[in-house]
Amino acid sequence: QVQLVESGGGLVQAGGSLRLSCAASGRTFSMYTMEWFRQAPGKEREFVAAIRWSVSGTYYADSVKGRFTISRDNAKNTVSLQMNSLKPEDTAVYYCAAALNSGSNWYANADYWGQGTQVTVSS
Repeated sequence: QVQLVESGGGLVQAGGSLRLSCAASGRTFSMYTMEWFRQAPGKEREFVAAIRWSVSGTYYADSVKGRFTISRDNAKNTVSLQMNSLKPEDTAVYYCAAALNSGSNWYANADYWGQGTQVTVSS
């Protein structure tokens, strides 16, 4: 069992930055692929970024590539999402997820989800 708690959301102006964090419980954190998703009002949840147990394995949605950076600290059981050059279209609830399956079917593979943190980008 893994419990995930996100933090760091808030209100920011377009062009600004936010850093989201996800704290995970459980001693096997390093075994999980960690993922970030987001869901805007009236839209489906979409993949944002993922990082496999090896920090060299990072993946991004095209919409955030070059602006967002995912990282993890296995010693602290945390995964972070640094978001720069934010746009109003980045406004959404952001969710952290953990997956034992390291394949790239990110949504289907997610085993555990956090409660989400709201990110609002004003124009």
